[in-house]
Amino acid sequence: MPAVRAAALLTGLLLGLLGAGSAAAQPIANPVATFAGLDKITGRITRFDVYIDETVLFGALEITPRACYNRPQTDTLQRTSAFLEVDQRSLTGTSQRIFTGWMFADAPALHAIDHAVYDVWLVECKTSTDVPPPDQR
Repeated sequence: MPAVRAAALLTGLLLGLLGAGSAAAQPIANPVATFAGLDKITGRITRFDVYIDETVLFGALEITPRACYNRPQTDTLQRTSAFLEVDQRSLTGTSQRIFTGWMFADAPALHAIDHAVYDVWLVECKTSTDVPPPDQR
């Protein structure tokens, strides 16, 4: 019954992450998500800021964060989380969704993007960035 135990453990973990049954502080929404991306071919790590609902291209990946939340440092839950959509762009210009879900800065492997060439993980959520908003570019 390892699969049943694993499912129960995952359910408990997710309930803990969502704050079910705890007096956790409400998450704070932020307009900017900071990601780090690894190109496994070159070994280069790139850090980049993305506004919520903006789509950026990292290699062949189109990354669109839909929400980015912080919790206070005293909170024992996952303190930084983002909901994002990731599409892979082909050479013909078409895109295929390869990831939709939550990503946690404190546990990047919990919900990782499974790609042969690129790794992307959430670093932080911020209120501002040096990158101008999409409507000002």
